[in-house]
Amino acid sequence: MHGRLVKAVVDVERQIMAVDVSMHVDVEDELLQNNSQQENLWGINIHPGKPKQEWIEFNSMINIRTAQGNRTRGIENLDLQKKIITIVNKLISE
Repeated sequence: MHGRLVKAVVDVERQIMAVDVSMHVDVEDELLQNNSQQENLWGINIHPGKPKQEWIEFNSMINIRTAQGNRTRGIENLDLQKKIITIVNKLISE
């Protein structure tokens, strides 16, 4: 954990998440070695002290993927954001 921030990488296809890493890329590599596909991995930050509807931040260097139409550290596709929110909410209970 980085203060009040938890870094995580979500595999949207397998609906799994790896959390509490120093850098998103560290756990991305581990997930890739364990049958995840690059196009399904997205980096997020979780702010557990915030209200649940505000605790996910879509911000990671691993999200810059021009070949997939994502040109920023954020996640530009709103449907993909919703899918990630659903997965995170399923995996983390309050």
